[in-house]
Amino acid sequence: MAKWTPKHEAPEPLEGPVVPVITGGTILWFVLFLVQLPFYGWFDDHGHTWWLWTCLAGGVLGLYGVHFVRKRDAAIKRSAGAEPEPAE
Repeated sequence: MAKWTPKHEAPEPLEGPVVPVITGGTILWFVLFLVQLPFYGWFDDHGHTWWLWTCLAGGVLGLYGVHFVRKRDAAIKRSAGAEPEPAE
């Protein structure tokens, strides 16, 4: 089992503009749903209606994701503001 033991610490996670990325992805899912909606008949005839529902599910789950990352971002900012600055 020693073969699988990490020999160094994991790097710090990369932080970036998480809220805009999740918001953009959510908008993209809803746009894909709305673009495919006029073709519902074709999707139904060919057995591909799951494409529409996948896009809708992606948009709805993205709304939860936006809510989650906004709360996370606010908590990180609160935490950073509460810590005293190190003295030099």
